[in-house]
Amino acid sequence: MSVVESLLQFSSTGTLLGALLFLLVLYLLSSGYESQKEGKEPPGPKPLPLLGNLLTLDLTRPFDTFCELSKTYGNIFQVFLGPKKTVVLVGYKTVREALVNHAEEFGDRDIAPSFRIMNDKHGIIFSNGENWKEIGSEEKIIEEIQYLKAELDKFEGKPFNTTQPVNYAVSNIISSIVYGSRFEYTDPRFTEMVNRANENVHFAGSTSMMIYNIFPWLGPIIKNKRIIVNNIVQSRQHMTKLINGLLETLNPHDRRGFVESFLIRKQNDEQSGKKDSYFHQDNLMMSVTDLFVAGTDTTGMTLRWGLMFMAKYPHIQDRVQEEIDRVIGGRQPVVEDRKKLPYTDAVIHETQRLANIVPLNLPHITSCDVTFNGYFIKKGTTVVPLLTSVLKDPNEWEKPNSFYPEHFLDEKGQFVKRDAFMPFSAGRRMCLGESLARMELFLFFTSLLQSYRFTTPPGVSGDELDLKGVVGLTLNPSPHKLCAIRRS
Repeated sequence: MSVVESLLQFSSTGTLLGALLFLLVLYLLSSGYESQKEGKEPPGPKPLPLLGNLLTLDLTRPFDTFCELSKTYGNIFQVFLGPKKTVVLVGYKTVREALVNHAEEFGDRDIAPSFRIMNDKHGIIFSNGENWKEIGSEEKIIEEIQYLKAELDKFEGKPFNTTQPVNYAVSNIISSIVYGSRFEYTDPRFTEMVNRANENVHFAGSTSMMIYNIFPWLGPIIKNKRIIVNNIVQSRQHMTKLINGLLETLNPHDRRGFVESFLIRKQNDEQSGKKDSYFHQDNLMMSVTDLFVAGTDTTGMTLRWGLMFMAKYPHIQDRVQEEIDRVIGGRQPVVEDRKKLPYTDAVIHETQRLANIVPLNLPHITSCDVTFNGYFIKKGTTVVPLLTSVLKDPNEWEKPNSFYPEHFLDEKGQFVKRDAFMPFSAGRRMCLGESLARMELFLFFTSLLQSYRFTTPPGVSGDELDLKGVVGLTLNPSPHKLCAIRRS
């Protein structure tokens, strides 16, 4: 989609002309692109004034364009998104070198305007400090699996959209951890909360929001920005009611969830007069928001990809179910079973690799001037460690574009770790909830495959299941329906 087409989506003719006129004025007042004197810059396509390289990019799938550009300019190159310089890192070795071996230089988050709307530097995902906490519970997950099974049973083997039941189940894990209790799938407050969070993740990665990040002054005429802001307002009102309810019954000796622990720490800091505490109201609101977004969308989406892969590749589903039946039988799977289920574990890992749900990674920013692999990168430069280029690096994976669980198995059929497996990123900014996500994916996937056979609807072949995905901030499975048939 071109920049002009994107602008036309959210602009009247008069507003568009005004915007273009303002762009022209900005250009006339600007000094253009000054070359750095400090050292050799990464190569890249020649930018146009103001627009930079936007006309070169497929804004609906920029990660695909970046992969193509790397064939010309190498594993480190720069592009201009409007007037803003961005350095792209491609391939496992380059990305790992930056995020692990140069973690301090490349470790900070680049907080784009669209993310400032959502958190203003508070919370967990986009904070630049030691402000995060990792928590999880196997018992809560196993409990929620039973509710999800009851929900799937209601479809009686008929085709259904996996999105809502899976997202509700995964979101309830976060609800239990955050609030100390789960919600019913029929509770409209809960379903609206989950749906708003998913909608924001989708719109935050849209073409129009990408343009907003480049030209923030266009915000008033961007429809998706208005939707995101409205969702945030409604979600905060709902969270405030839930938090106030917990505050009324707060007991320092009975902490049922993250919010109550946070509130107790907040009260203690206030009573002791501690300054610059992380435990304040804004941080609580944004930490809860981050946990719901990061803990619901990505895990739920990966699980949905996994179920779709099983319907598309029934011979692989056969092997998974044979292993589960042989090793576990009819009892409830637990986390300790993972090491006894190497093929199932390999299938889950291959799902994460090929699903590639965060293809761009979240953007980083250099914390200081750095010379990296012979190129000078100035402090404050946006850096994109391209995760899709790691998870599909042809130098690291035998069949990078195919669903091939053998990527994670040795010649004896035992599970093997792969260094280039980076779905959670790496270094200082790797996903804070990795251990929880791994636990959820394993328990949900094995429990569902133990109980159900997942197939395409009657008359639909596996070949018709599209693996290209729908791009938002994350990569969603393309719209589809599956049948969950109870196994005897």
